[in-house]
Amino acid sequence: MCQSISPKHKAKGNNRLNQFKPSSKAPNSLGKAVRFLGNHPWTSIMPYLFVVFATLSQLLIPSMLRRAIDIITQGETANSILPHLFEIPTAAQDVLFKSLGTTAGKLASYTTTAEGLLLRTGMIILVLAAVRGIFAFFQAYTAERSSQTVAFDLRNELFSKIQSLSFSYHDRNQTGQLMVRATDDVEKLRLFIGQGLLQLVTAALLLCGTLLLLLTTNLRLTLIVLPILPVTLIVFMAFNRWSNPMFTQVQQRLSALNTILQENLAGIKVIKAFTRERSEQKKFAHAADELMEQQISLARLFMFLFPAIFLIGNLGQAAILYFGGRQILSHTLTIGEWQEFSMYLVFLIMPIGMMGFIIAQMAQASASATRIFEILDAKSDVTDAQGAFPLPPIRGKVSFEQVTFRYFGGVEPVLKEVSFEALPGQTIALLGATGSGKTTIINLLPRFYDPSEGRIRIDGHDLRQVTLGSLRSQIGIVLQETTLFSGTIRDNIAFGRPEASMEEITAAAKAAAAHDFILTFPDGYLTPVGERGATLSGGQKQRIAIARALLLDPRILILDDSTSSVDLATEYQIQKALDQLMKNRTSFVIAQRISTVINADSILVLEKGQIVAHGQHEELLEESEIYAEIYNSQLIGDVEPEPPAAVALQAPPANPAEQKSNQVLSQKLER
Repeated sequence: MCQSISPKHKAKGNNRLNQFKPSSKAPNSLGKAVRFLGNHPWTSIMPYLFVVFATLSQLLIPSMLRRAIDIITQGETANSILPHLFEIPTAAQDVLFKSLGTTAGKLASYTTTAEGLLLRTGMIILVLAAVRGIFAFFQAYTAERSSQTVAFDLRNELFSKIQSLSFSYHDRNQTGQLMVRATDDVEKLRLFIGQGLLQLVTAALLLCGTLLLLLTTNLRLTLIVLPILPVTLIVFMAFNRWSNPMFTQVQQRLSALNTILQENLAGIKVIKAFTRERSEQKKFAHAADELMEQQISLARLFMFLFPAIFLIGNLGQAAILYFGGRQILSHTLTIGEWQEFSMYLVFLIMPIGMMGFIIAQMAQASASATRIFEILDAKSDVTDAQGAFPLPPIRGKVSFEQVTFRYFGGVEPVLKEVSFEALPGQTIALLGATGSGKTTIINLLPRFYDPSEGRIRIDGHDLRQVTLGSLRSQIGIVLQETTLFSGTIRDNIAFGRPEASMEEITAAAKAAAAHDFILTFPDGYLTPVGERGATLSGGQKQRIAIARALLLDPRILILDDSTSSVDLATEYQIQKALDQLMKNRTSFVIAQRISTVINADSILVLEKGQIVAHGQHEELLEESEIYAEIYNSQLIGDVEPEPPAAVALQAPPANPAEQKSNQVLSQKLER
């Protein structure tokens, strides 16, 4: 398709936080996001392998430190006892060695081997530290790469899904909300997958490994410090319960802020024209204030969590200091074993402390994953039916059969039992007041929406039974509100056919009366158009949009008041080209000016969603009062204000059909 059609949006409430309601499937969303790691199994497994080796290296260090301390203490004991051993009675020596848990031979060996043992132990500790550092580096690097890959997949999935969702979904949801989900929410999820999830695995390994080592090192001391685990778990469960809704509120308020920012940037000219800068600033400040208040409330919760965790850890350390000290005094625990146990207790408290950060990231990621999968799990109202087949090259016969349409959530139908037929090559003009259903008809033709009742056929094929791509590729559309994309003029003309040759692009531009003004730019067809075509006038943008549609060489052409932004002379040039290009094409035209209406093969006059009159210009002028009123108020009024000299300079003479219709109307009005 050349360009999308935006229907009238219903008024939206001021409470932007209600745009997206949390899904009932929220608990599963984070797991569904993590399963994206399965798309790249080898990349995803690598960081966890490095975590295992890094954690094992870390767990071995306290044991080596115990050995070093025991070597030092035993060496010091040997140096202090052996020189005076001959002074101690033999019976007392047996008691002394038994209390020390050693023998005279062992003490003597420490005086000669202690220094070498200490050196070797120190070297082992250094090697373990270096190995842990190397594995930690590769763990962090591979985790970052893995998380970036998941973010890449998620963003592409989101973009693809947003592109495929029907217009009714976009009618209900704001652009700013969708942007935040594809950027900030994906980033928060990426941080959890790249850091939080890895920290969670690290904490689990460290916790399980430490508990196992504590139980095998000193069972009595382990049973003393074990109660801190369930207490900590209760604290974290309470924190998670309170923080999850708060993180969701933060993301919703961030979305509201982003929506205001996006709307203001898109409508900056309107804001300045109506001097609404202060009003919009107040609106933005209010949204920013709500976001700040929610973030402060969340920070207050964190300020309680971490001191509580450290308090629990310090209580464990105090218990080890007291009960371990008693065992040292009773010679059932060495200083090295006590230091080893203390370090393992730190390893036990460390993952518990890490849980605070992990749960915070998990809560953020869970809220973001829920919001992301609200889009990814959304069902489009317009999709390819099961067994849909490609629409073959069409001749252009279009029929509406008792078509009724309601917008999503609407009660009153916008179209009511509309039926008409357009034969190949005919031009169908749609006339009516605002809200009469003209735009809805051209929205239904390329299946931007599906009828609530009735059916639409092209060449006898029900539109619901053919694939969307094959349908839309054979329809060209030019809208009143022209949308151009960042890039060159050539890129925009070739938007529907990027592979088109320069000759084809130039031919389309000439047919749309755009070629001459394009050549006035220094870079010609390579001229950048700026954001939303900001560097071009309204008429220039419109002619580029017409060229874009014509390059498709469509069998069905939709023109939504496509000459409204050009002057009379340019309109004449465009209309002349369109008259030639409409031959052998079925064309649907929403127009306000006389030339298109007069030349139409059939004119449909709509009122309140129904066709109240149809026929050609002359017969409708005679038979339909509504048509005569529209003709008089909207078409004749357009040319009356021009002074004769000005009209002569810029507009071509009226054609015979127009002169005849003016005479008929004058006679009708006189009667």
